Amino acid sequence: MDTLLIPVLILVLVAAGVLLAIRAWNHRSEHPMPTAPEADPDTAGLAHAAAARLNQEQHRQLYALIAQGQAMAAIKVYLEATGEGLRASRDAVAALAEHPQPFRAPEAAPEAVPEEDETPQRFPYRYRAIASKGDVTREVSSNMLNDEIYGRIRTLAKSGDTEAAATALTRHSDISMKQAREFIALLDD
Repeated sequence: MDTLLIPVLILVLVAAGVLLAIRAWNHRSEHPMPTAPEADPDTAGLAHAAAARLNQEQHRQLYALIAQGQAMAAIKVYLEATGEGLRASRDAVAALAEHPQPFRAPEAAPEAVPEEDETPQRFPYRYRAIASKGDVTREVSSNMLNDEIYGRIRTLAKSGDTEAAATALTRHSDISMKQAREFIALLDD
């Protein structure tokens, strides 16, 4: 009997080991180990775009709140700074937290060449603009005017910027500033 006791004990130990291994395997498949989230390339772009919408003080304040773990306050700062919705602000702050962005001052836009430096284009036809009020009628005829330019001049006159309208009219015609002011005075109703 002594000779059977040792093989039986070995068999019991092996069976217990197999049962424990099966139980551990089942437990692992029921509760998988959490894995690190994969970086979403869209969030990096979102973070860059979100940071560009902030001025230096807002950027500093937002990252101070993120560093302190105050996500709700950071979302509120972003929402107030940009006027975006709550969900967009939440996503932007999450992207900024995941992909920290340094502050970059907005690039200065290239200065537009003032319109006065441009030489007016000459068209192959003469454009006639007529303005009248009561018994007074004025006409401007020029090959440097067209519907688009005259429309801009009328818009300037109607918005109250009569001096700019008169200047534009003299640039696109051969009339004096006095004549242009008289013409514009008939348009500014």
